[in-house]
Amino acid sequence: MTGLGWGVKSLGRHPLRTALSLAGIAVASAMLLDMVMLSGGIEKSFSDLLLARGYQIRLTPKGTLPFDTEASIGGASHAVRTIRADSGVEAAGAVLGTSIYGRAHDSLVTLFGYGIQPEAQGIYQVTAGADLAPGDTLGVLLSETAAQLLGAAPGDTVTLVGRLDPQMADAAVGRRLAVRGEVRWIYDYRGQPSVGTVLPVMQRLGRDAAEDRASLLLVKVADGAAVEDVAARLRERFPHLEVSSVADLVVQAKRRLVYFTQLSYVLGGMSLIVAVLLVGTLLTITVNERLGEIATLRAIGVSRGTIVRQVFAEGTALTVLGAGFGIVLGLATAEYLDAILTSFPGLPASFSFFVPRADTLGLAALVLLVTGSLAGLYPAWLASRAPIAATLRAEAT
Repeated sequence: MTGLGWGVKSLGRHPLRTALSLAGIAVASAMLLDMVMLSGGIEKSFSDLLLARGYQIRLTPKGTLPFDTEASIGGASHAVRTIRADSGVEAAGAVLGTSIYGRAHDSLVTLFGYGIQPEAQGIYQVTAGADLAPGDTLGVLLSETAAQLLGAAPGDTVTLVGRLDPQMADAAVGRRLAVRGEVRWIYDYRGQPSVGTVLPVMQRLGRDAAEDRASLLLVKVADGAAVEDVAARLRERFPHLEVSSVADLVVQAKRRLVYFTQLSYVLGGMSLIVAVLLVGTLLTITVNERLGEIATLRAIGVSRGTIVRQVFAEGTALTVLGAGFGIVLGLATAEYLDAILTSFPGLPASFSFFVPRADTLGLAALVLLVTGSLAGLYPAWLASRAPIAATLRAEAT
């Protein structure tokens, strides 16, 4: 019988005790799995979010992240033309984010408005209907939530208003626009009602028409060009702006969410220790109960190495079985925990905290298997060093 098969058979001698130990190891493994997904998930999820449309560089007002404040960039159209003239740039576009209102029956609903340049946009994906055409000053795009609030669908007409006077409860400017399509705005938080029009229309609805303002500028680097080289040239041309590559933004996001990373390390380490203690404790109890059997095997010529391998095999079997149940439990709890954390206000709906990655999960499984097996070191030492004569005499009496 192989060592692993012997280990599984040995665990079956005390099914209730083994089941409780497996449950404990499964819980510890699930926590370790979740913490590994959390530690690397924030970085990957944020990077995937920013690169959803392939734009690798963002230009924002100094000291801000996209849509982080109401600060804006003046002379947006001129800045975009300057950026597009760079040989390393494939596409560039300006985006304005502002609060506006939509008429729903006899009342106004608050919306978040995006002013975009459809020929170079990196913040939405069309889910129904059609996209805006460049220069389409009569069309609008709606998020699913905005469409429900306004009671509109592609082909309908909606009224958007801006510059609301709180004393008069009236708007200074309004536009009737045809709904071209329904879209998913990449940066929207869950349930955010958002609409989008071409940049000049949104500027007129907001307060930025005269100064041609935008909240950020998006840049897609041409194939063959180095992102950091293009970013360095843009920093020289726009010293008054914050020029950030996706890598820079990921670092900033990790700093803001460093609590979650630290928490994952602490809880992941604790779960690993718990798993090791469970395996080591069970094996120690098992070896102490079977000292007579082990001494008999040694008396008939079974080597110490064979005894040690059998104890290690039992620890490996216990770890593998517990980790198998832990993977299923960990994936289920990760989905539940992710739903809780992503419900925090201000987080994009597309963002996830728990992201399974083959490399990190493989490393976690390897660490768990190795440490679980090494937990049998002390029990194996006890088994190999048991005095044969004294043990058999004690068993006989």
